[in-house]
Amino acid sequence: MRLLLVEDDRMIGESLRAALKLEGHAVDWVTDAQAAATTTATERFDLVLLDLGLPKGNGLDVLRGIRARDDSTPVIVLTARDGLGDRVAGLDAGADDYLSKPFELDELLARMRAVLRRHSGRATTRLTHEELSFDPATREVTLRGEPVMLSARELAVLEALLQRPGAILSRAQLEDRLYGWGEEVESNAVSVYVHQLRKKLGPELIRTMRGVGYYLGKREAGDGGAAA
Repeated sequence: MRLLLVEDDRMIGESLRAALKLEGHAVDWVTDAQAAATTTATERFDLVLLDLGLPKGNGLDVLRGIRARDDSTPVIVLTARDGLGDRVAGLDAGADDYLSKPFELDELLARMRAVLRRHSGRATTRLTHEELSFDPATREVTLRGEPVMLSARELAVLEALLQRPGAILSRAQLEDRLYGWGEEVESNAVSVYVHQLRKKLGPELIRTMRGVGYYLGKREAGDGGAAA
């Protein structure tokens, strides 16, 4: 999942970005309201984590700007402003959730899953496709009921495909799930991770639309696999 973190406190920002990357997310980080407004207007994210007390503006104005564009990207406010009026103002401005600092990482991750579940209209967090299942809460993948061990980046590719089964995702879209700003993108990284996933999950699961991208296909009797 590609996240935008808007946080001016360097210590909090660095620790939070590192923790979220360990969970398999690609995290881009900006430190002021002006950069946040520009970035959210020009790039797409799966979720925004937004501080309110920011240099060069106000987090609430950033949030109002997002919603004024009819941009439905989920936004969780992370702030030390924990008064009732602040929470009401944040929610009324369009926040999907509001978490007061300090907070535990596990609670943030749970709230992220809940917001994304509501946003996608799913009743459960678990993502499934035929005999494959992924639980974002435990990061556990099972195939026909048996656990499958995947690396963080293999899991990032699989989660992106599971969120939109049947939809074709381009190489660039999948790279967005793997790398944040400033990280070197290996030219064949997506192909490598798809190849590894096919070895672990079966060659027929992830299909290639040549020149376009990858998608999750359905098993068919006598299916011999997919092009690399």
